[in-house]
Amino acid sequence: MLRHLARCPYPFGWQALARNPRTPAYLLGELCSRRDSTWNGNRLLRLVVEHPNADRAVLLGVLDELGNRLRTSTSRPYAAVLLLAGRPELMPDEVRHLAALPGASARMRGGLRRRLARRESTSGG
Repeated sequence: MLRHLARCPYPFGWQALARNPRTPAYLLGELCSRRDSTWNGNRLLRLVVEHPNADRAVLLGVLDELGNRLRTSTSRPYAAVLLLAGRPELMPDEVRHLAALPGASARMRGGLRRRLARRESTSGG
């Protein structure tokens, strides 16, 4: 059933899947590249980043997608960027480059710096 929902053409189905705690990581990875509208796409990425089954591979897929969106300045996926910065599966340096992309706002850059600094101070690194 979850696999069928992942392949449906409707963003509300993808979002329901991303909210379902039983969704496995491989299906979350498939959701990273789904596109409907800017708002739905950004919300979907945020939900995937928040998902407890999102492993390193899934989060790297989200990181790539966020980089693509910020490079083209076609959307503002700032909430997903800030949540991704808090995920321990990724190193701070892997996420930090998002601040330098053309679509990054000053507010997003500041929030990203603060979140990464908080992580580095609590990890002792």
